[in-house]
Amino acid sequence: MADGPMGIASGRVDERDVSVLTPSGVAMGASWDRTLVAKVATIVGMEAKRLGVDLILAPNLNLARTPNAGRAFEMFGEDPLLAGELGAAWIGGVQRCRVGSVAKHLVCNDTETQRDRYDAIVDEATLREIYLMPFEFAVRAGCAGLLAAYNKLNGEYCAQNAHILSRVVREDWRFAGFTVSDWFGTHAGAASINAGLDLEMPGPARFMGEKLREAVTAGEVAPERVAQAGRRMLDAARRWSGPAPAAPDDDRDTVLTEAAAAGFVLLRNEDEVLPLVPGAVRRLAVIGPNAVAPCFQGGTFARIALRPDATLPLPALAARFGPATVRFAPGCPPAYRLPPMPATPACDLGDGTRGMTVEYFADHDFTIALGRETRDTNSLTWFHGMHELGAFDRSGGVKASGWFTPAVAGTHRFLIGGTGSVRLRIDGREVLAAERYIPAADVMGALKSGDSEAVAIALEANVPVLVEAELRYTAARAHGLWFGIDPPHDAGAMLAEAVAAAHDADAVLLLVGETADAGVESKDRETTAIPADQQALARQVIAANPKTIVAVNVGHAFDPGFAEGAAALLCVWYPGEAFGPALAAVLAGDLEPSGRLPLALAATESDYPALHAVPDQAGRLPYAERLGIGYRGMAEHGRQPAFGFGEGVGYGRFVFESARVTSMAHGGLDCRVVVRNVGRRAAAAVAQVYREDDGLALLGFAKQVIAAGDVEEIVVAVDPIALRRWRADEWQTPSGRFRVGIGPSSLDRPLKVEIDLADQRQLAPIDNRRD
Repeated sequence: MADGPMGIASGRVDERDVSVLTPSGVAMGASWDRTLVAKVATIVGMEAKRLGVDLILAPNLNLARTPNAGRAFEMFGEDPLLAGELGAAWIGGVQRCRVGSVAKHLVCNDTETQRDRYDAIVDEATLREIYLMPFEFAVRAGCAGLLAAYNKLNGEYCAQNAHILSRVVREDWRFAGFTVSDWFGTHAGAASINAGLDLEMPGPARFMGEKLREAVTAGEVAPERVAQAGRRMLDAARRWSGPAPAAPDDDRDTVLTEAAAAGFVLLRNEDEVLPLVPGAVRRLAVIGPNAVAPCFQGGTFARIALRPDATLPLPALAARFGPATVRFAPGCPPAYRLPPMPATPACDLGDGTRGMTVEYFADHDFTIALGRETRDTNSLTWFHGMHELGAFDRSGGVKASGWFTPAVAGTHRFLIGGTGSVRLRIDGREVLAAERYIPAADVMGALKSGDSEAVAIALEANVPVLVEAELRYTAARAHGLWFGIDPPHDAGAMLAEAVAAAHDADAVLLLVGETADAGVESKDRETTAIPADQQALARQVIAANPKTIVAVNVGHAFDPGFAEGAAALLCVWYPGEAFGPALAAVLAGDLEPSGRLPLALAATESDYPALHAVPDQAGRLPYAERLGIGYRGMAEHGRQPAFGFGEGVGYGRFVFESARVTSMAHGGLDCRVVVRNVGRRAAAAVAQVYREDDGLALLGFAKQVIAAGDVEEIVVAVDPIALRRWRADEWQTPSGRFRVGIGPSSLDRPLKVEIDLADQRQLAPIDNRRD
């Protein structure tokens, strides 16, 4: 098995295990494109076969209930139907490669704060209609397995929740695959297997495995249940192992570039400032830290080691528009939680010219050497049994050492953290020591949070210093050591340079956002706002040149107010390894930013139905907004978002002219929507169908490219799942008159159609023609 929402993550969490990095879940959600999502997933499936992986822990079908969720970037957005449809497409793309998909995290792991302990309190209707719906789509798509979440649900841990694992998954959904715990997510053996869990991970088992023999002998577990779990695992091994099918004809780089662009959401494009025609723009100012320090992905254990030749945005733009055209100014430093540590190894071991020399010891005195290697990363993670040099099942130590050469003189801020006691030395002098004992049960929490200690040290320019970072740990199944250097910055000079560049340019691309350590496991964000220095940069750059295109490189809902006055606003999310080529192609008009928002952007933070998800003192986390997640809750309470769910303008201009909706014998709807492209370029229209009775909700969607001046009929098939409501402990489907709204977004539904589900016919349309 391997983690893999965005590719195939290294089981060793090792930067040397390079793999394909696809757009993140939220970027794929923004594409609203089932076919493209399946193509991307096929690339992941073929990569899995190349690396000997049989099962991928993906997709992440949790929902962005709160905009501050630490792993919102992995999710397809805030809507269960969108997540379910695209998740099913992803599963189909992976599994056609004879690689199994293990959908996660079942269920309500929608936030990271205390995720190992919180108790999600959710009523049954909300659970069924919202949070379980994407997983039901996954089961219908034939996913290989389902991964139980860390958290509790209504008083019981998900890995031993019989209501979910047995009643819903087995009885209601008739799921034939296997169920597995999240890593270290089991808390009891007999209770888990009796509830329906088939596999405890990781091995060797702590609660199941051999201990089930004792449970069977004691009469706590039926032997038939153990045999059933074993058969399911054997069935999975037979089905998902073996050679890969023939590789698809699609060029990988082309698909990844197109997928990144398809997820870009253009929210504003005044006077059609975009696209910029190469040659027509003589001076293009590229401003912002993310042009050279972009965020390709999030910082979870599923992060991918990026290939070293991946093109950054700035050189991609220079290549497309001409080096003489592009002038770069960062404006402010990147918003790192843990900045990088550029270093050369303390010892030349012949296995790397960059990074730190990492030495492993079997004792706290650093006398019993186990081995050493060169690592080009500032965040080291080890799992017991996954690293040939480390002995993490007993107490020991790790030392990372390397030479750092300051580019400028001044006070440098050194950071260090780890899953035990840490020390930092500069040129042999101890400058920081943090003694602490972390119990084995708490190590994963410390590892995932990535908190650091810091110390300020004055350094001279161009004078190398030897940096030594040490970790002393006690036995645990995982450990980590991380370090970084934040050099001095002249904020005033950086800002002035950027404003001058903007003032002298014909057009400005301002690329702001996060770094990869902004989205992590076990930690949520505090705010939807981008960093304060980037907000100040945006205000001054836009004032200097209103022909500014703001590109926002984040993985979640954000506050767009800082971009007020900009000619264009573009959400690029975490777009994967093709970020640079895709951005250059979109700005030049070679590709369209054809995405639509997979989540609403509130006008003010207080308008989010669930802004912060913090358990109470008893660990309870009520889903108080019930069905009113995201845009649904905003509509319910009359809160107008800054930009609505499903919104995006792309490079076309569309008129939704008419619609015909009929009910189908299988219980769904057939919606035929006539759309005209009145723009000057071929572009993708996304027809969206919403329930308007008893709460706003997406029922179906379809994306289709329409040539300039052409009219097309877009067919939207509404799945019967979308029409059901959970009432009186059972599913009920509307049987009488039913009204839907159709249009380009949740805020713009110009076509109103009322149908009679009982008679399977359309009634007289309501205002279903638009000039």
